[in-house]
Amino acid sequence: MSSTYTSQQRRRRRGNWLPLNGPKRNLVDMLLIALGCFLTAVAFNLFLLPNRIASGGVSGISILFKALFGIEPAYTQWILNIPLFIAGVLLLGRQYGMRSLVGSVLLPLFVYMTKDWPIPTANPLLASLYGGIGVGLGLGIVFRGRGSTGGLSILAQIIQKFSGLSISTCVVMLDATVIMIAGISLSLENALYALIGLYVTGKVIDTVEVGFSYSKVAYIISEQTEAISKAILDDLDRGLTELSAKGGYTGDARTVQMVVVGQNEVTRLKTLVKSVDPEAFVIISNTNEVLGKGFKSGH
Repeated sequence: MSSTYTSQQRRRRRGNWLPLNGPKRNLVDMLLIALGCFLTAVAFNLFLLPNRIASGGVSGISILFKALFGIEPAYTQWILNIPLFIAGVLLLGRQYGMRSLVGSVLLPLFVYMTKDWPIPTANPLLASLYGGIGVGLGLGIVFRGRGSTGGLSILAQIIQKFSGLSISTCVVMLDATVIMIAGISLSLENALYALIGLYVTGKVIDTVEVGFSYSKVAYIISEQTEAISKAILDDLDRGLTELSAKGGYTGDARTVQMVVVGQNEVTRLKTLVKSVDPEAFVIISNTNEVLGKGFKSGH
């Protein structure tokens, strides 16, 4: 059994101004999807396409088709995205709704609109890095808008449904296939740059979705649980949860106190615990994202 304490002196925090659903949220989602598609298209045209860095996905295929057959990338993306979207609706269900359709249409549109923008660099390493950052930022914003740009992510989920493989495995297989074909058709060096771009894209997407701030979760084992609880609730102004546990060696019942704090509160927490019980056993580890009162909303 666990019991959760809430400080009576906790400062009042503003409620969420944006509901989980409703017209206001839908409008914000659509704006995020449009912004994310625009940023992705700009990064594609300024960095990836002119340097022929095909870092997976439909965009990578469109670079291959441009290099091999001279076909405009926007046309290739439309030709592939729309049938894949329809296949997703037919085979996977109606979850591929308006947001996915918007992304599937807008991204090639913005690619076409920005195709003549001046190219800032012809250095493939810089292009793979900045292209990866731009695409990751754009896709991360699209995902924050609960949308999708369609493409091979839909095909990956179709393969996953009928093969039993994990979705991540399917995505890696498809991206690796595109990069391998690019290595054969264009050059091995371009394929290596594509791997760099793909790696950077994934890291930036994670950062956009999770954020830069890392919280800490602390587990405290002490004989002075009441005093530590009072210090954390009143002085640190954080809630905590008490977990029932048993010593592995002694078999004695113990209480483990769990508290989540911000990065800038770690030193203060350790000082408070040490002032109450210098012999307390404390474990502190990183946690990438915390949702709930006092931290981020779950939207």
